[in-house]
Amino acid sequence: MVRWFLWTVAVLALLAPAYARAQDRNTDGVMPLDGYRIGPEDTILISVWKNEAMSKSVPVRPDGMISLPLVNDVQAAGMTPMELREVLVKKLSEYMPTPEVSVIVTDVRSFKVSVIGQVRKPARYELKSWTTVLDVLALAGGLNEFAARTNIVVLRGEGKQMKRIPFNYSKVVGSGAEHENFSLRPGDIVVVP
Repeated sequence: MVRWFLWTVAVLALLAPAYARAQDRNTDGVMPLDGYRIGPEDTILISVWKNEAMSKSVPVRPDGMISLPLVNDVQAAGMTPMELREVLVKKLSEYMPTPEVSVIVTDVRSFKVSVIGQVRKPARYELKSWTTVLDVLALAGGLNEFAARTNIVVLRGEGKQMKRIPFNYSKVVGSGAEHENFSLRPGDIVVVP
């Protein structure tokens, strides 16, 4: 039993860095494990059971806040709907016993990415779901004849720093490296030199 436990801990210790890298790159093409995070300009429906005055559809302001009666301003951006629900339940419990709250994202408007450089339609694109680099390049009309296909870079803001993630279009399309076609995150900038 002790050997099995030690063996399991050793395997997990070896796999943890690889798992962390995979999560960081988000190379599986699906939504991250922690789910959708509310962002500025999204519209959310707050529904408080048996309380029509508190049930409202509200926009998330550019500062990430929402405004509701009784609780005033509440930070919403950066939270999952369930996390925001918990915050609202806690705040509303000061005014009513055991409030039942639902938070539903009704309009996703915060998932924006930019594509600049040697593409046919450089622009800022408003997305509605998780999208890969190839998907966004297709939205931009594809690469033009001057594009440096092997030197594409995705700029991703991480705090006050800008992270550069290389993307080799020729490798992904030509040699079976589909796993390198990772999902973009809100605010990413795809630069095609």
